[in-house]
Amino acid sequence: MSAVFPTVREVLALDPVRHGAPRVVGGDSGLDRPVRWVHVAEVPDIATLLGGGELVLTTGIGLPADDAGLRAFIGDLADVGVSGLVVELGRRYVSGVPRVMTAAAERRGLPLVELRRATPFVRITEAVHALIVDAQLTELRAAEEIHQRFTDLSVEGADAAEVIRQAVELSGCPVVLENLSRQVLGYDPAGESAELLLDGWEQHSRRIRPAGRTAYDPDSGWLVTVVGARGQDWGRLLLRWPASGDAPSAAPPNRLSILVERAASTLALGRLIRRDAEGLERQLHRTLLTALLDHSRPVDEVALRAKALGVALDRRHLVGVMVRHRADDPAADGGPEAGQARLRDLSEAVGQALREARLTALTSAVDDNSVGALLALTDPATEDRALSALAEALRRVRLDAATGRAASGTDPSRSGLGGDPLRGGAGGASGGLIVAAGSGVSSLREARRSLVEARQIAEAARRDRRDLPVFRLPHVGLAGLLHLLRDEPRLQTFVERELGPLLEYDAQHPRERLLDTLRAYLEQGRNKSAGAAAAHLSRPAFYERLARIARILDVDLDSVEASLSLHVALLALEAVRTP
Repeated sequence: MSAVFPTVREVLALDPVRHGAPRVVGGDSGLDRPVRWVHVAEVPDIATLLGGGELVLTTGIGLPADDAGLRAFIGDLADVGVSGLVVELGRRYVSGVPRVMTAAAERRGLPLVELRRATPFVRITEAVHALIVDAQLTELRAAEEIHQRFTDLSVEGADAAEVIRQAVELSGCPVVLENLSRQVLGYDPAGESAELLLDGWEQHSRRIRPAGRTAYDPDSGWLVTVVGARGQDWGRLLLRWPASGDAPSAAPPNRLSILVERAASTLALGRLIRRDAEGLERQLHRTLLTALLDHSRPVDEVALRAKALGVALDRRHLVGVMVRHRADDPAADGGPEAGQARLRDLSEAVGQALREARLTALTSAVDDNSVGALLALTDPATEDRALSALAEALRRVRLDAATGRAASGTDPSRSGLGGDPLRGGAGGASGGLIVAAGSGVSSLREARRSLVEARQIAEAARRDRRDLPVFRLPHVGLAGLLHLLRDEPRLQTFVERELGPLLEYDAQHPRERLLDTLRAYLEQGRNKSAGAAAAHLSRPAFYERLARIARILDVDLDSVEASLSLHVALLALEAVRTP
C-alpha cells in the first residue's frame, strides 16, 4: 500500500483522537500500518464488508459476548488486513476491553486502541480523511513536478549523470543505473558513502529480484525499473528505499515509482537520440580516461567508478596504449562527419580487439585522431604478451572488417578504418594504424605518465615507415625523441639559436624559402647536386642560396659538426611545429 496514507501511529496523534485519551492495549507492533480509510461498525461480521487498510471504530455494543466470538472477531479483522481497531469505552466496556481481545490482537499484531473518553466518531473520520486527501494532493503535485522535470530533461537531451542527479534531488534517495551485466553505469549516493553503496555491487544486484518491470523488492529495500525502449532493454534503474538504510518496511510512496519510471524513460529516450553516437559505457570510459589525462577528478574516484564499471585498476599493472591513423586529417575526403565516423569505427575496432584478446581496459577516443586504452594487467610479466595479443587481435578485426566490406561491395577506401587493413601488422604501412604503448606502471597515480607517453610515441611513430605491431619508446629514434621533447623550452631555445636568423630572413623574403634549401641539402647528405635536384633548382642557383644561408647563419656548411647541429635543429623545428 502506498506510503501516501497516514499510519495508525499518525492517526493517534490527531487532535480529535487525542481528545478521546487513546491507549494502545495490544498489537503495538502494527502501529506503522497505513490507514486507507476509516470505517465505523457495530456488527460482529463487519470483516466481510471490508477490503483491507481500514481503521475500524466501534463502541463494542454489537460484539460477541463469549471469548470464542471475540477471538474470532479479532481474527477476521486481521485476516482481511484492517489497519487497526479502536474501541470507545463507556457503552459496552467501562474499564477496558476484555483481556481475550487484547491477547488476540497482540498475537495477530493488530493494533487495538481504547478511547477512554467519549469522542464523536465523525470528527475522527473527518480528520483522517482530510489527512488522506491532503497527502494525495501532495502526491499529485509531486508527480506533476516529476513529470515536468523529466520532460524538460528529455527536451534538453540531458546525459545520464544529470538524469540520475535530478532523480536523487527529487527523492532524497541513492540511485544506481546499471547495465544488464550488473555493471554500474552511473550513480549518486545522495550524500551517503559511495564506497558502501557500490561495494560488491554485482553480487548484491543479482540478489535484487523484483516481481515486475517496475517493482519494490522489500528484502533488499530497492525500488527497481527496467530501462529500455522498442523492445530492447539495456539496463535497470534502482532507487534505495528507505534512504536511511534502515531495515525495509513499508513500500515506497507511489510518487517514487512514478519517478523511477520517468527517469528510466528519459534515459531510454536519450539513448535512442544518441544511438549513432558513443554508447553510454564508452562515454563513461572516455570520462575516466580524460580525467586521468587532465587531472579533472581525484584518482580514488576514478578507481571507484572504474571498478563499478567492471574495470579494476587498483593493485594492477597499468599500461597506456594509443591507437591512431597515420594520416593527419582523417576527415579530408568526406568532411568532419566522415572523420567522426572513422574515429568511431576505430574506437569500436579497438574495443572488439580488447575483448578478443581478453584484456581488461578503459578505452575510448581521447582526441580527434586517437583511441586510448589503459590496460589493467594482474601480472607485470605479461605486459609484452598482452600488447602483442592486442595488436594481433586488432589486425584480425580490421581484416574481418575488410573482408566484410569486400563481400558487400563496399569501397574499402571509404571505410571507417581507412587505409589498407590487409597490409602487415597492426602498425601497417602508410595509411594504416599505429599502436603505441607507454611504460608500464604499478599505480593509478602514475597512469597519466604512461598514457601521455603512449600518445607522444604514437605521434612520433607517424614519421617511422617501419611496420611494427607495437611502437615503444626505444623505437621512436631521433625524430621521435625530439617530438617527445617538443614542449621543452631548452629545445625551443636551441632551435631559435641555430635557425632563428634564417627563419627571420624567410619571414621577410617568403618567396626565397631558404629553409627549404637548407633542408634539401642536409637531407641529401650534403650532396649539393642531389640537393639541387631535390629543391628543383639549378646547381648555380642552389650554390648561391647555400652561400647566402652560410652568411645569414654564420656557419661553415662544409663542417660535419655544424651541419649535424643544423639538421637536428630542423628536425626539432618540425617537431615543435607539429601539434
